[in-house]
Amino acid sequence: MIKIFYRLGNEIMLSRSQTEFATISKENVLWIDILEPTGEEKRATETFLGTEVQSRDQTEEIESSSRFWEEDEGIFANTSFLSPAGDEMTTDPVSFIITDYTLTTLRDIPLRSFDLLQMKLQARPELFPDAFTLFLEIMEKRVDLDADIVELFAKDTSQYSKRINQQEDINEAFLLDINQLQENAMLIRANIVDKQRLLSNLVKSHRCPKDPELREEINVLIQDIASLINHINFTFERLEYLQDTVLGIINLDQNRIMKIFTVITLLIMPATFVASFYGMNVALPFDKYRLAWLGILGVMALFAFLLWYVFRKKKML
Repeated sequence: MIKIFYRLGNEIMLSRSQTEFATISKENVLWIDILEPTGEEKRATETFLGTEVQSRDQTEEIESSSRFWEEDEGIFANTSFLSPAGDEMTTDPVSFIITDYTLTTLRDIPLRSFDLLQMKLQARPELFPDAFTLFLEIMEKRVDLDADIVELFAKDTSQYSKRINQQEDINEAFLLDINQLQENAMLIRANIVDKQRLLSNLVKSHRCPKDPELREEINVLIQDIASLINHINFTFERLEYLQDTVLGIINLDQNRIMKIFTVITLLIMPATFVASFYGMNVALPFDKYRLAWLGILGVMALFAFLLWYVFRKKKML
């Protein structure tokens, strides 16, 4: 699906067909948004822009040179947008092409932030005089959403900390949940750093407008991203601490169980010795007395009590 936003007087018009390229001049096209493009839509866009649109493989490459580069036709940038998916996080690639007049976006999934921006663009066209302003609006909204994700992530981490303090059932599943949070934290950090690198490259580009207000806006975005990186780094360190705490609690529980089994074994060891001694099929002391078994039981109980007393005295119980 393709959406073409172009100027007509003081208004922003919307076209949903690539055939409109033939009737619109490049100077008037502000935004080309392509969602799950067909081959025909992609070729028509490439012909209109006079350059190649990034392929799916290019958008997923991790080399710096594949995430941001410049050509005579314009600036090419690839980044990823985070999306919560249950307990996990997913990343969806989004490509940008910024030419002198037009912003082109290529994506494979619907994004609510794009839909809201498109409505704002048509309602307040005076707020978006050029492609760079539109691009920065997209990045600003995305950074705000990333900040919300980081905030929710920090709250989830706090909930796990409270569960540990409240001595809830700490088991393997609990430890796996913390591990999943660590995986999400690493994914969030990598995604935010990718945006930081993109904006840092953009502000260094000779194609970036020299408008001081626009450059100040980019620098503010970079500072906001830096604060998000610091926040997610702190959360990741906190998760490592929680993981160590959980492992320590599990080890203490295992040691406590082993201690109980060891003490029980030691307590019954003297009784076992006495029972084994009098279980031999030979003549033994007191074996001719009918109630000798009561005395033997008493001796066994006495040995067990003495061991228990010694353990208590040594504070081993």
